[in-house]
Amino acid sequence: MNLLLAEVAQATLRLADAGVPSPRFDAEELAAYIHGVKRGELHTVADGDFDARFWEAVARREAREPLQHITGRAFFRYLELEVGPGVFVPRPETEVVVGWAIDALRAMDVAEPLVVDLCTGSGAVALAVAQEVPRSVVHAVELDERAFAFAMRNASGSRVNLHHGDALLALPQLNGTVDLVISNPPYIPLEEWENVAPEARDHDPEMALFSGQDGLDVIRGLCATAYRLLRPGGLVVVEHADTQGGTVPWIFNEESGWVDAADHRDLNNRPRFTTARKEGA
Repeated sequence: MNLLLAEVAQATLRLADAGVPSPRFDAEELAAYIHGVKRGELHTVADGDFDARFWEAVARREAREPLQHITGRAFFRYLELEVGPGVFVPRPETEVVVGWAIDALRAMDVAEPLVVDLCTGSGAVALAVAQEVPRSVVHAVELDERAFAFAMRNASGSRVNLHHGDALLALPQLNGTVDLVISNPPYIPLEEWENVAPEARDHDPEMALFSGQDGLDVIRGLCATAYRLLRPGGLVVVEHADTQGGTVPWIFNEESGWVDAADHRDLNNRPRFTTARKEGA
């Protein structure tokens, strides 16, 4: 074992003691970032090239600063995104949500499907859809100025059309024409503040986390916005907390003009997102 791997082993123990959920992965990722190699190449770093800044990074992670804020990058499906203070860090759970949407778009009998991503944050969802459905036309909306700045940098050179504004009022020019609306909105109840992981509670923007007493205020608004934007037969895909799987599908009810409302589970078999179809096709 070379020096770096030995230090990674010690860092793993420190991070585990601090309550970091994935201590080994995070220690290796920090080592790879500091030394400019891939995680699988840590054994190639010569002992003389060990960089003591690794322990500075470990101390920051030990204090529960998000890994992605330390490295300045987040990986989402096939993307590497710039992230940092002021923007929500995309989570692996959302990759499953996007995967469902991509499969649905590919199954549509539409040559160039029109997609709207509401509450885009870093742009992760919109960029993944644009990359994996090459003929799609993707619009993304974000209200927070700092988050929008990250989305602008991440979307540079892409086909995503970014819009700075309120997701609930967005894109009236597209009313009745959109094939799929997708969103990872804020959905944590305000009363759950103390139970939120420090990485999110202390570092992600509050606007991206909390949404009223029951966590569903924004989703209720998105229900109306999606209905306004979608063509008859168009689809909506909305992420939610794993405790809200029995509630969110009822928001997209027949009285509101929806059919086929259903809930779906993530890779941990937890309720994670709701889909519905606008009536009329």
